[in-house]
This record gives sequence, structure tokens and C-alpha cells, in this order.
Amino acid sequence: MTDSAEMETGSDVLRSKRDATRYQILVQIAERQPAVSQREIADAIGITSQAVSNYLQELVEQSFVDKHGRGRYEVTKEGVDWLINRTDTLRAYVEHVSEDVIGRVDVESALATGDITEGDRVSLSMRDGYLQATPGDAGAATAVAITDASEGQEVGITDFEGVVDYELGTVSVVSVPTVRNGGSTRVQSDQLVALAAETDLVAVAGTEAVAAATAAGLDPDIRFATAEAVKEAATKGLEVLLLAVSGRLSAHTDALRDSSLEYEVVDATT
Repeated sequence: MTDSAEMETGSDVLRSKRDATRYQILVQIAERQPAVSQREIADAIGITSQAVSNYLQELVEQSFVDKHGRGRYEVTKEGVDWLINRTDTLRAYVEHVSEDVIGRVDVESALATGDITEGDRVSLSMRDGYLQATPGDAGAATAVAITDASEGQEVGITDFEGVVDYELGTVSVVSVPTVRNGGSTRVQSDQLVALAAETDLVAVAGTEAVAAATAAGLDPDIRFATAEAVKEAATKGLEVLLLAVSGRLSAHTDALRDSSLEYEVVDATT
């Protein structure tokens, strides 16, 4: 079953009073079997004992429940399967609501550029790869603070209006030869230093790339999971210098290309 079909079924369970009641009764039987009190079930789910009796008769006819005498019931394999199916689809529906619906209006966090009081309207901007909240509503994008914050602290924000205006970063890519092809010794350190001076972050992928950075006196900001990290940094508007051993280069450029991020491959080898 697809995710959308599961969510639809989960929603149907909530919309159908009959299915919702059957679900609750089966759960109550499973918890209490084999001795089942119709009055206790009725009190637990808020319906009459007669309604419970009618549902039980229907569930027995559908082979979801076996009756073993007066007041003795047991959920069958078919009933358990039905419960599991509905539980899984309800779980998928709840996750959809939590992540895709509520998440759209959820609270974000930003770094305060000044003192902010809960309830203040703030202006939003992107700086150094982080969302910044400035007191006042003069910016193109604004939000409402839901926490107090001093300058440099995180502040919770919601009720967003407008769009944060910032440019995507670009990536300068240097392909470092493998050790069999000369490795870091073929990379011009002075060129790496010049490139690093024009970027916000330095990333390295592969042993030869680390060695090239070390030879140039650079302290890399990103050493692991570089394909994802470089993409994320550029998405946040940062300029990145990426040193990648030749065998790992395509994985990084493919990630940048798939995200429509600009990059330039720079030849820094001798």
C-alpha cells in the first residue's frame, strides 16, 4: 500500500464512526480476553452496553471475534490482522499530520541580533549560514517571537510573513589527484590559500585532500559527509572551497547539480 493510500485509510478510520467503534471494541477485547464485560467496554469507550452487544454480534459474524460462552470472547487472527492494518494506517496518518501538516506551521529558531521579547515582531535574514532575527518589522520577511532572547541567543519564531531574501552560495572545487598519480604533492598550495581567502568554509574529501589542505596551512571546516555538508552550506548562502580526491569528485558535483547549486572546478595542480 502506498503512503498516500495508507494516510487516506487512516483518515477514513477517523471519519467512520462505525470503524472507529469497531477498532476500540477489538482493542478492549484484546486487553480483557477471555473474560469480557460488555459494561466495562461500554464505559471505556462511551457507548451503551446494547451498542457493544450489537457490535460484538457483528464482529462474531465477520469472524473477527470468537465467542466461547457467555461473557467470553477472543479476537481471532482475522481480527488481529484488521487491527494491525488499521493501527499501521492510523500511525502513518498521524505522522503525516504531525510532519507535513502541523510541521508547516511549526516553530523555527533563529539567532537574535538584539534583545527580543515574546510577542515582538522580528525581521528575518540569513547571515553566516544561520537564520537571524532582528527586532522590528522593517525586513522583507518577518515573524513573531514566542520566546524572550538576548543578543546571540536562539529565539523561537512563528507566524511567518514574506520570504527571506538571500543568494545561494557557490562552490569552488579542486580535484586532488590520487596518491598513485602524485597526490597532494601535485596541488599548488599558494593557489589553495588564495581560493580559501575568498570563501567561508573549506571542505576536504579523501586522504589526499586532507594532505593538500595541511600542506597549504588550511584547517578544514568540513571533513566528513562532505557531499551533504557542502550542499547544505551552499544552500544557506555560504561560499565553499571543496578539495576532493579525484575518485570522489563526481559524488559531490552530482549533489550540487541535483540541487541547482553553482560550482566551478578549478585546476590547481602542477
